[in-house]
Amino acid sequence: MASNMGPIAMGVLIILLIASLYSWTIILGKLGTFKRVTDQSRRFIRSFRKASRLQEISTLAADFKSSPLAQVFEDVYETYKRQTGGSGPPRNMAPLERSAQTAASEAVTNLERRLTWLATIAAVSPFVGLFGTVMGVVDAFHGLGTAGAATLRAVAPGISEALVTTAAGLFVAVPALVAYNQFAARLRVFAATIDDFSRELLNSMEEIPVRSAGSVPSAMPGSMPRTIPEGGRELPTRG
Repeated sequence: MASNMGPIAMGVLIILLIASLYSWTIILGKLGTFKRVTDQSRRFIRSFRKASRLQEISTLAADFKSSPLAQVFEDVYETYKRQTGGSGPPRNMAPLERSAQTAASEAVTNLERRLTWLATIAAVSPFVGLFGTVMGVVDAFHGLGTAGAATLRAVAPGISEALVTTAAGLFVAVPALVAYNQFAARLRVFAATIDDFSRELLNSMEEIPVRSAGSVPSAMPGSMPRTIPEGGRELPTRG
């Protein structure tokens, strides 16, 4: 079939082939990235809730570079160190909140990278295939006019090109569209998880002066509260 196609149909198929290869490269790459981010985020949040000092969490964060939660903690902790020198309660929570929001936005933006290409390929590929369809129909009518008679031999090549390019456009667009929708849903989950962690981190840092100045007078400066509140519950941490 390809050997009997005209140059326009072949050009359409080559364009669709390139688009398909690129979309599958993005899909497979994002699958690996999202799996790594999920695994490392789960491990980091468990380590975070077991730790009792900010310095201890900072050391652990270096082992979870792919986790957006670790990135948020490192940015917030850097702001905390600029305020306090690495010890004592934070003097102003507003800069910490801004650092958490900025880090969360950057983390989500990094995860979204190249996903717009999937949406573009999913939207454009059917129209590229439709262009091949239109040109195939034009060739069919041209062959019909040249032959001077309505025979199958006159219209078959053009109709064949039209059907092949249409199918190729759908073959490229459908996987890209499905993958984009799935990745967009997972990104919403990641964004919600990052926001929840940011609030948990900031809440735990707000409790440092209460714990260190009140019920735990022997606590070292910069230590985490003995419990980290989350959703109305107290999560025990290692002392």
